Amino acid sequence: MDPIADMFTRIRNASAVKKPELVLPMSKLKYEVAKILEAEGWIKKVTVIPGGLNGAHSKFDELQIQLKYRKNGKPQISAINRISRPGLRIYVSKNEIPTVLNHFGLAIISTSRGLMTDKEAKKNQIGGEVLGEIF
Repeated sequence: MDPIADMFTRIRNASAVKKPELVLPMSKLKYEVAKILEAEGWIKKVTVIPGGLNGAHSKFDELQIQLKYRKNGKPQISAINRISRPGLRIYVSKNEIPTVLNHFGLAIISTSRGLMTDKEAKKNQIGGEVLGEIF
């Protein structure tokens, strides 16, 4: 199973039913993706819950993501899609970095210097694997 696709699906489903927050299993990659979404203003806040919601009963950490909604009640995230997947990896060079919705959206790129947005990757002139897009 693909953990990033699972994360994106959980965010998509929670936004569809207007949940204020969601909790999912912790991993370093998911945490970094969530930090990018928080920094770019797509979600309110991401926190790590040590030991999960059950406290000392669990040895696994969990991520708590607080979703963001507009004043009219619509979710800030219209769509969040996985581009590169385990069966078909999508790599781009520095000249092929995608533009999402004419710069209204965001692409998350995994580079040799870590995860970054499409704008940061273009500025640093570095390519990598396109993990997903959000708009």
